[in-house]
Amino acid sequence: MAAGTYETMKLMAVVAHPDDESLGFGGTLAKYASEGVETLLVTATRGESGRYRGIRRDDAQHPGPEKLGTIRESELRAAASVLGISELMFLDYLDQELDRANPREALARIVFHLRRTRPDVVLSFGPEGAYGHPDHIAICQYTTAAVSVAADPSFLDGIDNSAPPHLVKKLYYLAWPAATWKAYQEAFTKVTSTVDGVERQATAWPDWAITTVIDTRDFWPTVWRAVSCHESQVAAYERLKDLAPEHHRVLWGAQSFYRVLSTVNGGRKQETDLFEGIRR
Repeated sequence: MAAGTYETMKLMAVVAHPDDESLGFGGTLAKYASEGVETLLVTATRGESGRYRGIRRDDAQHPGPEKLGTIRESELRAAASVLGISELMFLDYLDQELDRANPREALARIVFHLRRTRPDVVLSFGPEGAYGHPDHIAICQYTTAAVSVAADPSFLDGIDNSAPPHLVKKLYYLAWPAATWKAYQEAFTKVTSTVDGVERQATAWPDWAITTVIDTRDFWPTVWRAVSCHESQVAAYERLKDLAPEHHRVLWGAQSFYRVLSTVNGGRKQETDLFEGIRR
């Protein structure tokens, strides 16, 4: 589709950490940005509790949470530029503590950005958090609730009320099928999250539950450039450097979503466009 087709429309992704935008939503964000959509990114944390080039936080060579947060914010800004994201916003929560945030406060922060920027379509993680990551699960819950109350004029909790209520037309969850997870884990490694002593693994969505598949084959080089911006996380991405172009195309060539709600369309026919049913 020609650039400029969607130039009056807005797409927002709401994620937990720097690199979620590239690894999870990069192809979709790059595609729509190239077609004239105003793409927006809300990131809940700065990833300050993660590893640094494979070095654990308790190692003397780790720069420490504050410095790592600064590094990862810089990396995120670079990746956002590569993807064509027009505005980056932070919720200013701490990495690995998002599920313990005050829910009303978290809602208010997301609602503020929804009302101010007024996106047509919003993307986030699904309720399983991809592989059970508590921050991913939390941002799904907060975003889902925020999309609902952003349209409610009675929701005034501690936010700047200069922007009027806003009705998001469509909300989507990232919904990777088994084939995508297989390619992803072959390129990286087995993806797990250990929570309260219990190992959680990647959870695939059944093919029949996927409502929307976006063709992003033309944008895999852009996604790879964006992923490469996150240099502090290079140890996790090391195997990607040796992937042949055809394998990159498999990994980033399509992105799958579950349509959580829509005010403009429905039915079981699989979509190929997040903006299906939206008319200006």
